[in-house]
Amino acid sequence: MDFEERLKWLEEKHEALLSRKNEPVYVNGVYERYRYPVLTGEHAPLFWRYDLDRRDNPYLMERFGIHAAFNSGAIKLDEGRYVLVVRVEGADRKSFFAVAESPNGVDNFRFWDRPVTMPEYGEPATNVYDMRVVRHEDGWIYGLFCVERKDHDAEGDLSAATAACGIARTHDLINWERLPDLVSKSQQRNVCLHPEFVDDKYALYTRPQDGFIDAGSGGGIGWTLIDDITNAVVTEEQIISERHYHTITEVKNGEGPAPIKTPKGWLHLAHGVRGCASGLRYVLYMYMTDLEDPGRVIAAPAGFFIAPDGEEFIGDVMNVTFSNGWIADEDGTVYIYYASSDTRMHVATSSIDRLVDYCLHTEPDGFRTGLSVERLNRLIDKNLKK
Repeated sequence: MDFEERLKWLEEKHEALLSRKNEPVYVNGVYERYRYPVLTGEHAPLFWRYDLDRRDNPYLMERFGIHAAFNSGAIKLDEGRYVLVVRVEGADRKSFFAVAESPNGVDNFRFWDRPVTMPEYGEPATNVYDMRVVRHEDGWIYGLFCVERKDHDAEGDLSAATAACGIARTHDLINWERLPDLVSKSQQRNVCLHPEFVDDKYALYTRPQDGFIDAGSGGGIGWTLIDDITNAVVTEEQIISERHYHTITEVKNGEGPAPIKTPKGWLHLAHGVRGCASGLRYVLYMYMTDLEDPGRVIAAPAGFFIAPDGEEFIGDVMNVTFSNGWIADEDGTVYIYYASSDTRMHVATSSIDRLVDYCLHTEPDGFRTGLSVERLNRLIDKNLKK
């Protein structure tokens, strides 16, 4: 192919991908998975990846490789615009944020023309990723994300890093005001802002950890109140969703997106990690907290909510499902955006009523085999009496 023929072929292939209709696949009554990923690295605009000037790029080669699109925050804007703030990873392994928009939440996602230009704070970050996006009652849209920097206390170790929570706010997802990083006695990843004031304070879900990867003595998902979001300091943390031996949260766990408010409590989506023969396995789980006291858990269904399925097992980091974004529509529909294997974005749909029912009527983990069998036998007995 010459330059023009190849460009036309690329454009047709790209448009076919972006305009492809998605379709639900019935799963388990709690939610519906969808057949195709909603975003991949190939969804990135051609003018991000290619120099389209024939004189400078006669072979129409990629000049900026886009490798993956995953771990997206989510928000619904006016006029029915479903928006993901995506972690896009280049071929150079650096992540950046970009915004993709869909008219219906399940397909036809298209990236805005330019990536997010996030202002720096303090020492420039080596990498930023996994933004939780929340519209707060103070009128701002906040983005809380992981900031990765080299660990200068371990100069001889090229893998040594530190994790902090970056904080920024915006009104339009284009112009961002960077605030100081969260101050905490431990490293922090997976921090999420509660959408409402609690006792006239900002509230955060945290994940204290000893190291960049390892939770260490970190006990699970924390809850903390802070006075000033423009100078956020963690003084006390209460663990509200604990890690447990021989469960999906044995190694670590972390809050996903901001919780959804319902008449019966706050719905939470989180991830849990356990070790297995093939490495770390990431799954999603749910819990609920009290409507008036969001730091008090009122329901915690046993086991995972969503786990990798089929091709979702395959990718850069195998055997992973991860979510930091969902959208609750006015009609009660919930769009759950989750990534698989640090590579691509998917959607599952449910409803507030179904998710509340799942949380309140799925029994909790008894933490040993005997109690799991008792729980199963109760269900069997109930069904066999019909």
